[in-house]
Amino acid sequence: MPARGDHDARRRDVSEAVWRVLAEHGFGGLTLRAVAAEMGASTGLLTHYFPNKKALVAHALDVADERTANRPLRTAPPGMPALRAALLDVLSLTPAATAMNRVWVSSWDVSLADPALASRQKDRYDSWRGRLRPHVAAAVALGELPAGSDVDDVTASAAAFAHGLVVHALFDPARFPPGRQTALLDGFLASLNPASPPE
Repeated sequence: MPARGDHDARRRDVSEAVWRVLAEHGFGGLTLRAVAAEMGASTGLLTHYFPNKKALVAHALDVADERTANRPLRTAPPGMPALRAALLDVLSLTPAATAMNRVWVSSWDVSLADPALASRQKDRYDSWRGRLRPHVAAAVALGELPAGSDVDDVTASAAAFAHGLVVHALFDPARFPPGRQTALLDGFLASLNPASPPE
């Protein structure tokens, strides 16, 4: 029986291999065979961790959640600067962010086909909007957005805009390089308060 430390180290190795397969091939290419090949191991070893594809997918989502939670984030003053920073954090502005977005977008298909995974994705995006909402509320309170703004609607619009931009950049990176993504985001944020003077 391997020592607990050896088991934990092996599981970390498995998680790293899962992430590399996801970043390169997405969830469509995630198989026990692909992860085993990435590790230079046998599929038999992986069955100790994942008895089936569903268990592997669930673990892959755990890995993606952990990577997302532990990535460095921008900081900015409250209100619109903080909202802008939070939205920049999800765009494909670096190779690492692009890889993460490839993983998440590829997860949508498997999640839509599985009610439990779909519920998990719903909760994830509810949580993300929940993190954006205080920035929008602060922007309204600070007069950076019109006083009558519906905070929930603005939050949902901002999240949807960022997600749409992620998809465009993933499928057409030449037309949506980091500089253009940032400019488009800034244009969107400026449109939320047409009365605000340009910076």
